[in-house]
Amino acid sequence: MQPDNLRLELRSRRLQQDRGGFSQWWEHIDPVAWSCAATALLLCDVWDRHWSRGASERVDAMVGRMDQVVAAARSRGVQIVHAPSDTMEFYAGNPARQRVLAAPEAKLPAELERPDPPLPIDASDGGSDTGESGEDSHRAWSRQHAGIAIDQERDGISDDGREVYGFLAQQGIENVLVMGVHTNMCVLNRSFAIKQMVRWGMRVALIRDLTDAMYNPARPPYVSHAEGTDLVIGYIERFWCPSVDSREITKTTGMA
Repeated sequence: MQPDNLRLELRSRRLQQDRGGFSQWWEHIDPVAWSCAATALLLCDVWDRHWSRGASERVDAMVGRMDQVVAAARSRGVQIVHAPSDTMEFYAGNPARQRVLAAPEAKLPAELERPDPPLPIDASDGGSDTGESGEDSHRAWSRQHAGIAIDQERDGISDDGREVYGFLAQQGIENVLVMGVHTNMCVLNRSFAIKQMVRWGMRVALIRDLTDAMYNPARPPYVSHAEGTDLVIGYIERFWCPSVDSREITKTTGMA
């Protein structure tokens, strides 16, 4: 039997010259087939609550679809990793947490150098669009959102990049799909997230319809919250990794 593959359309943006010789950022779609057995889906900081009401409400609106995508990916043999930062105490006795801790420590590869330009949005005020300021920020979360099921026998739980890398290396994982929040903060910068995995040589793609930025439209570049998130997705597609739509993961499992 042929191994199962995820057939994805990786969207990136590349700087090329147009017919007039002027440099432009062009959207590129690259069809690929990623082996399910060599692919992980990582959920970044999909917490049960957030200090920003707007951030909490947008996660609440996404978790139903996130759970569908996780279930579809798991059913095809994709390794699921739950990474709700600062909540490992809650999962101390969970077999999915113990699976990661039991993985042998992997030798980390030499880190690849990548350009890291400034982000296109200003979140210096904390990024909340519902009136809270950065001074209101606190650890409001205690676990991953309960709307996303964890398979205790097959999934992994960790908020540490070295642990995650060792767990994935043990299983021959080469590709990482990332969903979660927040696109301009944790999704890029956590020790297990996009920048670090790219620097360690993993093939990474952001699930662009299942992420959200921390951005207040009252700050530059003075666009809507949704437009701010799109700007960060475009930034990631230019400088870090391509993106995919979640429908590409669910389409062969009968889900929309």
